[in-house]
Amino acid sequence: MDRHFSPVLLASLSLAAAMGAQAQTGSSVTLYGHLDTGIEHLSNVQGGGSLTRMPGLTGTAPSRWGVRGKEDLGGGLNAEFALESGFGVDSGTLNQGGRGFGRQAWVGLSGGWGSASVGRNYTMLYWALFDADLLGPNAFGLSSLDSYIPNTRTDNSLAYRGRFGAWSLGGSYSFGRDTVNAGPSPSGANCAGESSTDRQACRQWSAMLKYDTAPWGAALAVDEMRGGAGAFAGLVRSDMKDRRIMVNGYASLTPSFKLGAGVIRRDNDAAAAASLTNGVTRRSHLAWVGLSWSPSTAVTVDGQIQQLRYSQGGDHSTLAALRGTYKFSKRTAAYAQVAHINNGKRLAISVSSAAVGGNPLAGDSQTGVMLGLKHSF
Repeated sequence: MDRHFSPVLLASLSLAAAMGAQAQTGSSVTLYGHLDTGIEHLSNVQGGGSLTRMPGLTGTAPSRWGVRGKEDLGGGLNAEFALESGFGVDSGTLNQGGRGFGRQAWVGLSGGWGSASVGRNYTMLYWALFDADLLGPNAFGLSSLDSYIPNTRTDNSLAYRGRFGAWSLGGSYSFGRDTVNAGPSPSGANCAGESSTDRQACRQWSAMLKYDTAPWGAALAVDEMRGGAGAFAGLVRSDMKDRRIMVNGYASLTPSFKLGAGVIRRDNDAAAAASLTNGVTRRSHLAWVGLSWSPSTAVTVDGQIQQLRYSQGGDHSTLAALRGTYKFSKRTAAYAQVAHINNGKRLAISVSSAAVGGNPLAGDSQTGVMLGLKHSF
């Protein structure tokens, strides 16, 4: 008999054993996932003409699968873990720089005081943005204007979140924010840190204060990363910082209408020496306002306008997006969306963050259309 079992088979057997033991140990293990892709068409692409593609990064939300678990330790204390992998439905390849569990990989403890975890965690910018950004990590939205927003997670980190009544607070700290070399992308910034010779290299911290009620809520968050030797995006020294400060809010105007708005101020030392000829300066502001309408349980229409503006003589880009979603069930939905971006004369930002490439020439506008299907389990 062949005794060489595949890694996939061994992982499946281990998962089955863990789930089968939950009744005996007071623990639970859940397998979950989300598949989301479509066909996207972009006009006015650099080099001439248009582009039709099936993107691999996102549709309305990035595709992923994961395992999360919880064990009751008694006295109100629980042990928890999460392993979450991102992938492209178009080709089946791993995202987040090819990591096995690039979206989340952590273990922690929780109780009435909140939860604390160690590993690869979301930063507090993610949790603070969750309710006010109505489009979320959509192909057309905030992520088109700031590619860090859908990648707000760090390696080698400690994270805490707690909710006390309507108030939530949290913080995170990373000893080395990104260990993957994946090119000039937030998915892999090549800034591992954890250096014995430079204690500040590639460190990152974030903090959040949030207030939530049924009719409305507001949040404040700070997210700051330091550079390191060889890091991408120009943040190549540990005395250089890239800081985002965000204020946002949302309100349920009626049972069918929800309003969301916010602004993110960014101070990026890596852009301090950039020439104004490309419209990029050290300080920028990303502001947005959105409205969501649900005329029925099956139909949702989301619209959002967002603008990225560089200070001190820099340029700006404005993106407007409209998305309609039809739910066949709680787990399956189809969607159609359209967006248009107007770039300042020195900026060449694509309307889409669904895949790399597809940018227009500097100063050109661009329109994007996408039809897609998503399923959660």
